[in-house]
Amino acid sequence: MLNPRRLEILRAVLAAGSVHQAARNLSYAPATISQHLSALARETGLVLFEKQGRGIVATDAARHLADQAQALLADFGRLERVVADLRGGQGEHLAVACFASAAERWMPGVVGAVRGLQPNLTVEISLNEPVDGRGRRLPDLDVRTEPVTGPQVRLDGYERHALTVEGFLAVLPVGHRLADAPEVALGDLADQPWIDYDIYDSPIGQIVLAACATAGFTPRYAARLDDHRAAVRLVAAGVGVTVLPRLAVPGPHDGVVTRPVVRPSVARRIVVHARRDRRRAALVARAVAQLQAAARESDADAPGGPQHPPVPGAAGAVSPPAPRELP
Repeated sequence: MLNPRRLEILRAVLAAGSVHQAARNLSYAPATISQHLSALARETGLVLFEKQGRGIVATDAARHLADQAQALLADFGRLERVVADLRGGQGEHLAVACFASAAERWMPGVVGAVRGLQPNLTVEISLNEPVDGRGRRLPDLDVRTEPVTGPQVRLDGYERHALTVEGFLAVLPVGHRLADAPEVALGDLADQPWIDYDIYDSPIGQIVLAACATAGFTPRYAARLDDHRAAVRLVAAGVGVTVLPRLAVPGPHDGVVTRPVVRPSVARRIVVHARRDRRRAALVARAVAQLQAAARESDADAPGGPQHPPVPGAAGAVSPPAPRELP
């Protein structure tokens, strides 16, 4: 069986560029590092380093092994943390996966609610957009964005609860020619430089691109990044425009104005998948109830009240949603 510590040492040597530098970084003797590398070579049957002049150079096999070990070591690190928690009598956790704006706007209330039930609880929050990460706990709650059209996603071992359907806003720099309009037709942004905040093609980006296709254009990007708040800053600087769901739009921001997007209206459904787990049933139910309350509050705070774009056939447009499911 491979020794995880030796894989960590291999990655440390490759990152440092030499055995001696890795030894200094890890507070080991160089001879100890060399012994671990030799043992790893025997365990794997691979040539990991070759002599080059007075030093050594990593082989392609060593680099590939180190790359493939990254996810394994993340999982092993998580397991070590679980063991440490159990040893210290603090093994109770609630794991939540969600997108960034939900983490910012809704998670403070969720953490407070579940810790009200169990004060020693640790809530672990990780982002599930743009991609699922390794080294994370299996989520007890998974808050996701999905299109309002098409089949509803259901996860094995989880109960699905619809939270809300929310519209999108055009985010424009102050002084933009459309800034004084009460609403913005998506097609009117076709000739504008866009700021893309979703370079990893997560569901929210797919919804926006589908809406643009319905409007007859593909956005021309002036900048691309994976941070919606930074995207707003770029809009304020006059670099371009963007389209964000209401929950992701920060409070009053100097330099930008926001307007509802129409023709087509653009919307997303937000759902939470709650894991079926008898041990955590009360905590999960409390968290779901808090999320439902937060979603209702977000609806009420939207200009003009709850926002459920009604245009049939448009990208993201739906009839008013069915009653929310109860936990």
